[in-house]
Amino acid sequence: MNQRITYKGSGVDIEAGNKFARRISGLARTTRRAGVLGGIGGFGGLFALSKAHKEPVLVAGTDGVGTKLKIAFAAGRHDTVGIDLVAMCVNDILTLGAEPLFFLDYFATGRLDRRTGAAIIKGIAAGCRQAGCALLGGETAEMPSFYPEGEYDLAGFAVGVVERKKIIDGRKIRPGHVLVGLPSSGLHSNGYSLARKVLFDAAGFAFDERVPGLSKPLGDVLLAPTRIYVPSVLPLVRHDVIHGIAHITGGGITGNLPRILPPGCGAVIDRSAWTPQPIFRLIEESGVVSRTEMFRVFNMGIGLILAVPPRSAPLVLDELKRMRERPRVIGEIVRGRRGVRYAG
Repeated sequence: MNQRITYKGSGVDIEAGNKFARRISGLARTTRRAGVLGGIGGFGGLFALSKAHKEPVLVAGTDGVGTKLKIAFAAGRHDTVGIDLVAMCVNDILTLGAEPLFFLDYFATGRLDRRTGAAIIKGIAAGCRQAGCALLGGETAEMPSFYPEGEYDLAGFAVGVVERKKIIDGRKIRPGHVLVGLPSSGLHSNGYSLARKVLFDAAGFAFDERVPGLSKPLGDVLLAPTRIYVPSVLPLVRHDVIHGIAHITGGGITGNLPRILPPGCGAVIDRSAWTPQPIFRLIEESGVVSRTEMFRVFNMGIGLILAVPPRSAPLVLDELKRMRERPRVIGEIVRGRRGVRYAG
């Protein structure tokens, strides 16, 4: 008689998945905020908009962590990529002036390792708390033979709200506006295909190597989580002193800043206004990567750029410093074709 085949025998452990879901519920409760109805476990998450909004507009964003996950796999360290996941989504919707309300994740793996999964979800919950949004739900998919052993993929979805009259879309940007840059924590979650090729394949560095010029082992520097700018920037957004926000992700300043510029406006960036973290110089020199390519791929030490009217710049700088930020005036808006020109 043939042996009976079960779902568990084919690689999917339903009971392990249920236990993991119960653990996630506890982590989700630590992110609860006003508006959340019910809890994790249903087929959908419920969120009620506040009646304080007169003309609420929902803003949604989705992203993943990308090939930075390869660094996490190599290190066996999974506590920071969840923060990356939240950051990439909430920073995007912040650019439109939106307050993040809730977040959902999608975690897919070949075989569920509860310790790895817990570390990931702890990171997601930590990111949600930083952003002030609720972890409203998600999906954990166990797909045997689909992913290599020990690997997984992550995607996230953030939803926020902004008053229609306070949407930040760059239309108010004019020549003479000041560009204020906020520091990144490093590469954030972009450019890792090039970084890995340069640092590991070409230069032959080891993950745990202490490379001269870096304050931590190389792997720790590469796994530094993406900064979440919501707590520092959202209060300024509400005071209508920011006319444009660019999240510097894949494409660098070169590719992302023009996305918020209206016709007839270009940007001049003074590269001498700040010093990129040492990891960028290491990549540039180890791979003989051109400066143009570096600014086209990486954030180069600036994770968010604010376009501010000149009269508001002192207030914005003072408020950001009060929030323990280290803002830099890194350029200005000029008349011309939409694009970025570098000086310094």
